[in-house]
Amino acid sequence: MASVDLRLLRYFLAVAEESHLTKAAARLGIRQPPLSQQIRVLEHELGVTLFHRLPRGMELTESGRALVDDARNIIALVDQAVDGVRRVSQGEAGRLTVGFTGSAAFHPFVPSVIRRFRESAPNVRLVLEESSTGELREAVNEGRVDVAFIRGSYGPGPGVVEETVLEETMLAAFPADHPAVKGRTRRHIALSELAEESLILYRRHSGPGLYDAIITACSASGFSPRIAQEAPRMLSTLSLVAAGLGVSLVPASLRRVNIEGVVYVSVNDPVELRAPLNLIWRDAPQSGATRKLIEEVRRHRAQAPPLAS
Repeated sequence: MASVDLRLLRYFLAVAEESHLTKAAARLGIRQPPLSQQIRVLEHELGVTLFHRLPRGMELTESGRALVDDARNIIALVDQAVDGVRRVSQGEAGRLTVGFTGSAAFHPFVPSVIRRFRESAPNVRLVLEESSTGELREAVNEGRVDVAFIRGSYGPGPGVVEETVLEETMLAAFPADHPAVKGRTRRHIALSELAEESLILYRRHSGPGLYDAIITACSASGFSPRIAQEAPRMLSTLSLVAAGLGVSLVPASLRRVNIEGVVYVSVNDPVELRAPLNLIWRDAPQSGATRKLIEEVRRHRAQAPPLAS
């Protein structure tokens, strides 16, 4: 079976299209004698004569005419493959799976980044996966999710890189008929005022970083929280609050969730009570699309204020 150098096919097509060695050589940017020699090499490899050598040019033989269309198709396919590989490497094509927690999706930063990425890489197939922080970290570590927006932090660990995107203040979410907010005159409370309240928290297994931050902040305010319920999703805590089962502490961006029966109040202190939004990805060579999204996050973060609320 003959093995033909693609470069020889490109030389052949140039001569076939120009019907003249000198013109083809000028088009290719090489001298005529080497071009003539390469055409003879191709003919030798194929075992056929591709051109009739005429006094004023080159004329395709029957074998040459049979090769023209196939040579064009082969080169076009190779060029297409090379272009496709380069586009994937540059993050302009391929597939990207982005994970996010339910609460992260409500911060405007996340949909804004996704929108900018989609605009800059419309040919990347974007797959979105919602899950808990713990489940997303596991999925990233196993390569099932490329990059994820999570709440809180697991701290340093093998397999996953974690980078803080932003931090936002926390709000206290009260049932609308709670005496502390009835009439909606209260806009601020001290964290210590929740010492006797039944708290509803996002369960620690799903997001230990944020859970631990709340416990630490309560301890710094002089009390140990009375945890009445732990919900599987942060958004679930708001449904339990609306049902009158207790009070919760949630990121300020969740104020955008219009759940009837819930009133949000700012918490004056402490400084430690912040809700981080982190980006995680696998500690391994990244696809072009993953690198592109990480770069978009960093660009967008640089334009945002240091503390979002």
